Amino acid sequence: MSQLFEELKRRNVFRVGIAYAVVAWLIIQVADIVLDNIAAPDWLMKALMFFLLIGFPIAVLFAWAYEMTPEGIKREKDVDRSTSITQHTGQKLNRTIIVVLVAAVGFLLVDKFFLQDTVSTVATEIDKSVAVLPFVAMSRGPDDEYFADGLTEEILNSLTRVPELLVTARTSAFHFKGQDVPIPEIADKLGVAHIVEGSVRRDGDQLRVTAQLIRASDGFHLWSENYDRSTEGTFGVQTDIAEKIASALGVYLDDETVAHMKSSGFRSPEAYVMFQKARELFEHAHNDYDMAPMLLEANALLEQVTALEPNTSRAFVLHSDYYVHQLRENNHNLSDEERVAMAEALRQDFDAAVRTAADDEARLAASFDRALLLGNWESVSDIFDALASVAVCPGIMWGNINTLEFGRADTFLKLAQRAVECDPQNPFSWWDSVQGHNWLGDFDTGIEVGEKAMDLAPHNNTWQALAISYLGAGRFEDAERSIGRYAQNEASAAEVRFLIAAAQGDAERARSLLDEIVRLRPELYAVHLNYVAQIGDRENANRIAAEIDALPYGYLSLMGVPVGCYCGAPWDLEVTPNYARLIEEGGFNWPPASPIDWPLKDW
Repeated sequence: MSQLFEELKRRNVFRVGIAYAVVAWLIIQVADIVLDNIAAPDWLMKALMFFLLIGFPIAVLFAWAYEMTPEGIKREKDVDRSTSITQHTGQKLNRTIIVVLVAAVGFLLVDKFFLQDTVSTVATEIDKSVAVLPFVAMSRGPDDEYFADGLTEEILNSLTRVPELLVTARTSAFHFKGQDVPIPEIADKLGVAHIVEGSVRRDGDQLRVTAQLIRASDGFHLWSENYDRSTEGTFGVQTDIAEKIASALGVYLDDETVAHMKSSGFRSPEAYVMFQKARELFEHAHNDYDMAPMLLEANALLEQVTALEPNTSRAFVLHSDYYVHQLRENNHNLSDEERVAMAEALRQDFDAAVRTAADDEARLAASFDRALLLGNWESVSDIFDALASVAVCPGIMWGNINTLEFGRADTFLKLAQRAVECDPQNPFSWWDSVQGHNWLGDFDTGIEVGEKAMDLAPHNNTWQALAISYLGAGRFEDAERSIGRYAQNEASAAEVRFLIAAAQGDAERARSLLDEIVRLRPELYAVHLNYVAQIGDRENANRIAAEIDALPYGYLSLMGVPVGCYCGAPWDLEVTPNYARLIEEGGFNWPPASPIDWPLKDW
């Protein structure tokens, strides 16, 4: 036996075995991290371990049967013992083992003091992420579904008050309403580790709510509970559910956090229902060219909401939208009395929205919109900077105006990307992101983001921004093909065809398409100014701009033109003295940037 042992030592079998084991261990440790980060399938790691295990006896047998010689590898029995260099080879193997062991120790230290902390931090962030799916209305009363949606939204709003939690925004969570999609798939699409789902049944004044917190990876229920209350006790249910979810996810809730969670919730069941109905009308209106009737109907409900819940900032922000669109798009058809009344209503809405905002982020977002829309442009940039420093899930309604075109595209893009992370099914977040890339001149990324957006959350605004990305990258054929794929109607198709013709310098076709757009969309008088500028008609651009500027609150129509034109100065600033005064007060540099080269425009 001792002779066999000595022979194994002489042939370096032990050294080869040790070297193989150490190297294999190091390979497995590195592969475990790499494969985990690239989300490789589990079988790949198992296959690697299997082949490394099979390789061990092969390496040992090879060391026993073969020997390294100056002439190369030979069978051991063919080597003259007097010329054998196994001792020299053994010394090399010793050095190799030492080097590999040092590398292994180094890896262990890095893994313990750096990688584990990093992985732990990332895992903690992911582990504390959650989406609240719309609760299912189990009863069939006329307003029960709206009530269930309202309860869902209030639970979601309470959870967003907890800084340690990552909570998917309402638009994305409600995207899956009524869809039979597996929990893991929903969690994957929303980028969360947990899902909250539940049901609501109303029977007269009695309420039964069931809620459960599910870990998406394995379907395990971390928490569930049933509540039997009167409808007047709804506020207690929603806050209790939110607190239990946060606790189940390992978040410590101090008194201040709990008070913050309870500070902005609806307490009136009637307000629940009316706010959900108003929001539904608001969203439908923004998918329709004739939005005014639906916005008016929504406002009637929102006024009832704020009568019951006077501290509801969200309701005041939505209520303002009708007046903004009227003053921007229908200004030339309004009487002086109507303009004054609408401007005053707009001011009151945003004063109330700022006053009742639930946190600094909501307050700054409402403050930005108020300053922009009421003509207080001297404070717009400062508010924008303050918002960018605190916003987790940005929600500025008019944030692309007086930012993108005046050198703030980088900050705007960061806010848009945050909004996409919070609300990946919200088309307006994607639209903002594509616009940000376009204004930075990164058209290739704009195309990548825009195409993804049109798959996930398609919208006409996003498509038009994607068309600009195609034009900026010189991909005119792709822009043309996108019409057949994304155009919702004749008017939107004509608008993108016009952009292609103008970018190609086809003046005759562009003018013909502009006539068609004016016929199809006569109400968008200010938007026509974009198109007139893009084909280089300076005289008419100045005429239209001067006409709009002369109207009370005409700046509301003009302020969106430079950002939508992508063409530098759409008109000569001196023909719009009222707008020019605001530009000066805001400290904005004129002319704006021109990300796209429009060959027909020479100023």
